[in-house]
Amino acid sequence: MNAQAPERDWLALAREVLEVEADGLLAVRQGLGAGFLDALTRMARCTGRVVVTGIGKSGLVGRKVAATLSSTGTPSYFLHPVEGAHGDMGMIRPEDVVLAISYSGETEELVNILPAFRALGAAVVALTGEPESSLGRLSDVVIPVRVPREACPMGLAPTASTTAALAVGDALAVCLMEYKGFDKSDFRRVHPGGSLGRQLSLFVESLMHTRDLPAASQDAPLAQALEALNRGGLGLVALLDDGGRVAGVLSDGDVRRLVCKGALDPASPAYHSMTKNPRRARVGDSAAKVLDVMEAHQITVLPVVSEDERLAGMIHLHDLLGKGRLKFASNLVNGGSAG
Repeated sequence: MNAQAPERDWLALAREVLEVEADGLLAVRQGLGAGFLDALTRMARCTGRVVVTGIGKSGLVGRKVAATLSSTGTPSYFLHPVEGAHGDMGMIRPEDVVLAISYSGETEELVNILPAFRALGAAVVALTGEPESSLGRLSDVVIPVRVPREACPMGLAPTASTTAALAVGDALAVCLMEYKGFDKSDFRRVHPGGSLGRQLSLFVESLMHTRDLPAASQDAPLAQALEALNRGGLGLVALLDDGGRVAGVLSDGDVRRLVCKGALDPASPAYHSMTKNPRRARVGDSAAKVLDVMEAHQITVLPVVSEDERLAGMIHLHDLLGKGRLKFASNLVNGGSAG
């Protein structure tokens, strides 16, 4: 091994590697077909667990695929082929689906335990670059992941092929999420220790803004409401009735539309321009529920009201996603919040 690095355009080489891997993904993308759909259906209807297996680099990919499946609603675990041959096959049940990963399809340790999977009644899905290999022939379903070439200049180190296997594993996980209707509440249950899981487990009052809230009377001149909107920095001003209840809102976007129409009259009452009876969050709502409403209706900021409809706070999308308090530029015309 030469200890002194030769003169080389390393950026060009790095870009070439990425290009080779991108070409590999495109080739696999074009080759997806009935095998993928069959595998997806079997995994979605699986009443047991998806058992991912492989050795070497494929095993490392398999561990990640198993972890992704488990965290997105498809119970899964990784089984090392050698450990499987020495007793761990006892974990396999007839209702399981095995996802076996080997690019060559001839990995001895893996091929040797395939008949045992079949004998135990588990369906076998092969993820391989060689559908006619031993792995392909011994499996119920084959997902081809053949790439034009490896990025390794000698063609020996798995590079583009492992990237392709990993990407197809992600594709299976995402499709299974959609197939099963896996949503944020499900995510929260299986990620109780994750930052987003913790965030979405909270109630809205623990995340909302409560100080110096941008608010004005609905009967006040529009200019006063605009001043509160500008000062608040959240992209939304709440307009209140005589009892302090939320009667409407005015957002940066509303102001922009008024300007474009030539209808902005600073002296007119604010209620002429506000969105009446806006969507709102309520004290006691879960962060997950509020996030669902905001995403469903493409809302960036919501007023939060108490039981008697009085303004209690405001919640921004970034507060729910754990990105901290966000201050907008004070230029109203460039604002983009939605009430």
